[in-house]
Amino acid sequence: MPVDNWVSGCLDELVTFRRDLHSNPELLYDLPRTSAQVASALRKAGCDEVVEGIGKTGVVAVIRGKSNISGRAIGLRSDMDALPIHETTGKPWASQTPGKMHACGHDGHTTMLLGAAMGLAQNRNFDGTAILIFQPAEEGGAGARAMIEDGLFRRWPVSEVYGMHNKPNLPIGEFTIAPGPIMGSVDMIEIEIEGVGGHAAMPHQTVDPAPVIAAVIQAIQTITARTINPMDSAVISITTIHGGDAFNVIPQTVRMTGTVRTLKDSVRDHVEARLNQAIAGIAAAYGAKGKLDYSRHYPVTVNHAQETELAAVAAEAVAGIGRVSRDMPATLGGEDFAFMLNEVPGAMINIGNGPSAGLHHPSYDFNDEAIAWGCSYWCELVRQRLPL
Repeated sequence: MPVDNWVSGCLDELVTFRRDLHSNPELLYDLPRTSAQVASALRKAGCDEVVEGIGKTGVVAVIRGKSNISGRAIGLRSDMDALPIHETTGKPWASQTPGKMHACGHDGHTTMLLGAAMGLAQNRNFDGTAILIFQPAEEGGAGARAMIEDGLFRRWPVSEVYGMHNKPNLPIGEFTIAPGPIMGSVDMIEIEIEGVGGHAAMPHQTVDPAPVIAAVIQAIQTITARTINPMDSAVISITTIHGGDAFNVIPQTVRMTGTVRTLKDSVRDHVEARLNQAIAGIAAAYGAKGKLDYSRHYPVTVNHAQETELAAVAAEAVAGIGRVSRDMPATLGGEDFAFMLNEVPGAMINIGNGPSAGLHHPSYDFNDEAIAWGCSYWCELVRQRLPL
């Protein structure tokens, strides 16, 4: 079965909606326009319930099937927020807000789930309830966790939950998925080295934090290179260094920030412990003080095996055998859908975005040709998981 027939009748409307979202990007939880546009479109589509303000600016829509003999419900999730990036696509629907753009395709994800709402509400040939989750603040704000803490799964219990993300350079009409860990944990690190400041011409009267920082940066790279099984995955990246305000003053303190990514909780624990050891030990060797603030942000995204296969089968019904791979390589990029997968069995699938700049790139744009495929996948998934 190819793309659902009903999609062709509303595709122009969906493309217009997607491009409007793209032109008006909003960040994290600050989504007043985006959330209002989504809620309005869901009500127009005929959803049975539309609730706003879940997890600050999240939206939840409820669509009931022709029957409810099973009493089952499944969740479908998309994300809505943009990124603090200046867009360079030059397209007519490019961002109208300098410094903000939809550089990860959340405008497309939202549109595909909206299209599914239109299709499911129009033809309710399923038994049970579809819960459509439009989430804020995926890009670093843990919006999934906020919605859960605000009662998402208490108010709308589901037996399974599914997500979908676009994948640049995967052909349009193809899908890819894999069971197990598919995306890394996301942790933030802040390192402070405190020495003794003083005159740059008299370094012997100071404890210069600069060489301590240099030694720490060199040493922590050996954590991944020499203390972790090469068959496991881990990244430690230092991304900012701040210290000093004058060319002739040795600063008292230098601070660094960065990120740690892993695919196993045991590796995550190991990296945190070794970072603490390295920073304290190296600083002490130089006569300085070292402090690590390690913040666990997103957990590892782990697809459940059974739900992964169920998602793949639904995708094959839309795209065809041979156009859905089950061996998607894991990535150390993060995804807060992990919080939902820790609460409810489910899986995230990737949909082809065709030839494209990479995610989070200023020239990236979601490919509107993917919309019909994504809408059809969502509807087929509901029909298969909630059969009449």
